[in-house]
Order: sequence, then structure tokens, then C-alpha cells
Amino acid sequence: MKKKMVLLNTTVLLGLGGVLSTPAYASTIQDMESQKSQIQNQRQDVQSNIKAASDELTRLQAEQDQMKAQLERLTLAEKENNKKAQKTEADIKETSKQVEQLEKEIKLLQEKLEKRNAILKDRARSLQESGGNVEYLQVLLGSSSFGDFVDRALAVSTIVDADRGILKETKNMQDELKTKQADVKSKLASLEDMKAELDEMTVQLAAQKKQKDALAKELKDKEAKNEELKASLQSKDSSLANEQSTLEQNIKDQKAAEEAARKAAEQAAKEAAKKAAEQAQKAAAAPAEKADSSSAKAEAPKASSNDVAPTSAPAPKASNVVTVGNRWIGNSAYVFGGGRSQSDISHGLFDCSSFVHWAYSQVGVNLGPLGSVSTETLKHAGTQVSSSQMQPGDLVFFDTYKKDGHVGIYVGGGKFIGAQSSTGVAIANMSSGYWKQKFNGRVVRI
Repeated sequence: MKKKMVLLNTTVLLGLGGVLSTPAYASTIQDMESQKSQIQNQRQDVQSNIKAASDELTRLQAEQDQMKAQLERLTLAEKENNKKAQKTEADIKETSKQVEQLEKEIKLLQEKLEKRNAILKDRARSLQESGGNVEYLQVLLGSSSFGDFVDRALAVSTIVDADRGILKETKNMQDELKTKQADVKSKLASLEDMKAELDEMTVQLAAQKKQKDALAKELKDKEAKNEELKASLQSKDSSLANEQSTLEQNIKDQKAAEEAARKAAEQAAKEAAKKAAEQAQKAAAAPAEKADSSSAKAEAPKASSNDVAPTSAPAPKASNVVTVGNRWIGNSAYVFGGGRSQSDISHGLFDCSSFVHWAYSQVGVNLGPLGSVSTETLKHAGTQVSSSQMQPGDLVFFDTYKKDGHVGIYVGGGKFIGAQSSTGVAIANMSSGYWKQKFNGRVVRI
């Protein structure tokens, strides 16, 4: 009888274990958990791409803001250069008129002088007895009486004084007019040089502005595409989030159903066990043996971490004349005569000579009064050296619209930094192309 009871209890326990295992539920939840994990991984990838797109948008926006500032700077520079070009053209016209007027005055004066010389000759001849080319002394000696001598002496003296005065006055006027004419022509040549540079600069600035506009459009197009990509990624992330939420709800519902089934199975097992026990008690008087269960405890492994000491960033190096101007690259514009006021410098508006003056002032070297600095003053500011001995920091000169019309600072490697009319402050290659053709070999060491 005892063996029958043990067999019955074993059968009940096996049946209960079969009910509690629910392999169908476990398999379904495991699949959904796996799918959920895949979706979470996809979301992480999508969110990483969204962050990358946001970072790129931020970078493009900063680049676009910088480009807008540069375009505004170029617009201002173009406006100032056009004003100077118009003023130069007006000065050229006015100076040309002055030259024409002086030439007319000189011509009239020469004609007047020739007429005066003819009158003097006629007057002298009228006092000459022979009618030939007689000296003034012969005129006096030819007098017929003392009274005639006095009259002739007075006439000759008057003629001589008039002749000398007219000639002296005429010569002084000629010298004065020639001096004025030389000064005006020199000024006219200088103005024409200025106009030639301004014309070249205006063309280059227009080309640069066109290039900047195209770049700004390209940046805007990239920004639009990036916004579109970001929106697409956000939509995909939202879809994945909904799918994940649905899976989580399904898993929750499935676990709830499994829990309900487990409880129902436990209740059925209890009732079956109770019924089996009652039947067993009726079959035998001996008490049923009870089984003990034991449990084991596991210790969770402890996690350890190591602290990493932070490293300090290296101290920045001091700027020198070769690199101090790098801050203006892409943030400046060329203005003829610019860079000679704090306002111009604050806005990055330079010409070649004012930039060189500013760069050297930043390292404590004074190249003379800022208001009068030019390529002419700079080429006499230091010591002339051979181009074969050129070193970083030396001034290099180029024949552009005139001899020594442009100056920059040699940075090494066949390159120089300067305020270029087409780009503003920039590093250019002087070992090939345009600047190689314009480099005249003049090198000045400060």
C-alpha cells in the first residue's frame, strides 16, 4: 500500500511540473524579447545618426554664419573701394583739366614772349643809325649831341631794363609753370596707378563675392538635405519606438497570461494533490511522507573600477609675426587705404601695407606711423637681403599695378601671408603661378 501511495504522489508531482513548465509561453516571450532587443539596437543606430546629423547641422550653421559675416565684410569693402575708385576718377579728370590749362598758359606765355622780343628788337633798331645789328654801346656813341646822347642813354636804359625785366619775369613764370606741370603730371601718374589697382581689385572682389555666394548656396543646400535626413531618421525612430512599445505591451500581456495560467495550474495541482491525499488517507492509515526542499545561495560577483588620472592640455605657444595674422584668414577683406583706423582693424579691413604694419605691431615692432605706411616706406624699413637668403618673417615685394606695388610676410616653404585684393588676408604661393611672376626679388629683413 505504501508503494502505491508513493507512486501516486510521484504521478501528481510530475503532472504539476508539466503544467508549470509552459514551454509555449516561454518560447513566445523569448522571441519577442529578442525582437525587442533588435529594435533597441536599431534605435540606438538611428539615434546615433540623428545626433551626427544634428552635429553636422550645428557645424554647417556656424560655417554659414561665418560665411555671411565674410560676405557682409566683402560687400562693405566693395562699397568702400568703389567710392575710392569714383573719387580717383574724379581727381584724374580734375588734374587732367589742370594740366591742359597749364599747357595753354605756357603756350600763351611763349607767344607773348616772342612778341615782346620782336618789339624790343624793333625799338633797338629804331635807335641804331646803321639799321644793322648794333650793340647798345654803338647806339649811344652814334649820338649827334650831348642832348641826343642823354636821350639815347635814357632810351637804351629803359630798353635794357624792360628787356631784362620781361625776360626775368618770363623765365620765372616758365619755371613756375613747368614745376606745376611736373607736379600735376606726377600726381596724375599716381592717380592712374591707383585707378589701375582699384579696377583690378574690383574685378577680383566681384569674382570672390560670386564664389562666396556659390559657397553659401552650397552650404544652404547641404543644410536642407541634412534637415531632410534628420527628419527621416526621426520618423524612423518614432516608428521603431511605436514598434518597441507594441512589443513591450505584448510581452507584458503575454507574461500576464502566463502568470494567470501558472496560478490556475497551481490551483489545479493543489486540488489534485488534496484529492489524492484524501484518497490515500482513506486507503491507508499511515501518514504520508513529506519531502523537504533545500535552496542554495549564490553570491553576486563584485564589480571593480579603475580611476584614470586626467591629462592637462599643453600650454599654447606664443604667436609670432609669421602666424599672428592667421586669425584674419577667411575673416577679412581688402580695402585700398584700409587698416589705418581701429574701426577698420576691428572689422578686418586691410590693404597689404597696413596688414604688415599691424602684424609687426602685434609682436612689439613699430614700422612707423600707421597713417602714412605704404609699400614705399616698408621697403626702406629694414635691411635689403638676397632672395636666396630669404627667411620667415622677411618682407617680400611684388610688382603688381606698379613696381613694389604689393608686400607680404614670408612664412617659409615658398609661401607668404598678406592682405590680397582677391581674398583678404590669406597665405599665397609665391613659388609658382601669379605671385611667382610678380615677385621682383626685393626682400627686406626687419
